[in-house]
Amino acid sequence: MLEAIHYVRKAIIAKLTNNVTIDNTTIEIYNRVPNNASYPFIRVYSVSNNEVDQNQTQYNFETITRIECVTRFVSDDGGELDVNLMMSQVLQQVRTRPNNYIDLSTDGFNVYTSVNAGITYLTDDLSDHTYYRAILELSNKITQN
Repeated sequence: MLEAIHYVRKAIIAKLTNNVTIDNTTIEIYNRVPNNASYPFIRVYSVSNNEVDQNQTQYNFETITRIECVTRFVSDDGGELDVNLMMSQVLQQVRTRPNNYIDLSTDGFNVYTSVNAGITYLTDDLSDHTYYRAILELSNKITQN
């Protein structure tokens, strides 16, 4: 049995890179957000990798990956719409039908379901800025080939 989630994360980052824009600006995609990152950005990170649907012939996994869209604005200067637009573009890329699931075949895996397990919207109104976040929890069921 192999660990699959880092391949999932890598494939999602590749699928999103150069495919999410706001006001004709391409949004940066990160796993670890650097100190000098500018807003808005998207962070992709792993949550869990669990064995499911056990049988005698295959290893099957459910991976949970979070995709977090983040914007930042001066307190009364907007931002929620941008995070909604970013998440919409993310969903177009990652929540597809089977013929366009992330391809892990060269890594020895096959994705057989991809499900939006929920999107959480948060607003953090801090003294310096207001931060808007949309966090997608994406579930992928995978078979090890």
